[in-house]
Amino acid sequence: MSIPVVAMSEILSVAPQLRPEDMATVAQAGFRSVIINRPDLEGGPEQPLSADVLAAADAAGLEGIYQPVISGALTQADAERFAELVQTLPQPILAFCRSGTRCSILYRAASEILGQESAD
Repeated sequence: MSIPVVAMSEILSVAPQLRPEDMATVAQAGFRSVIINRPDLEGGPEQPLSADVLAAADAAGLEGIYQPVISGALTQADAERFAELVQTLPQPILAFCRSGTRCSILYRAASEILGQESAD
């Protein structure tokens, strides 16, 4: 796969910004879902819109979710929603943002939430 992907676990990997034309490659690599964590237009007008990426994901047979998270302003609600998505979306999942870092932070926060739930 020519897209730089970092595996966070067996079920979730992260990547930098993806484009609509990347969705077929994502599906061919075996992913079943994508999560977009980068808000629309954060990178200016040259950034692909989430609606276009989600339409391409759907056409490639992927489940797609738009969960915009502001860089440097992650909330507990963001982490809880990400944890819910990790538990409910078809796996494996590929999450992406500008560089992949925001998704990595979300996954670590979600893992703590999921670990607490399983310990209860």
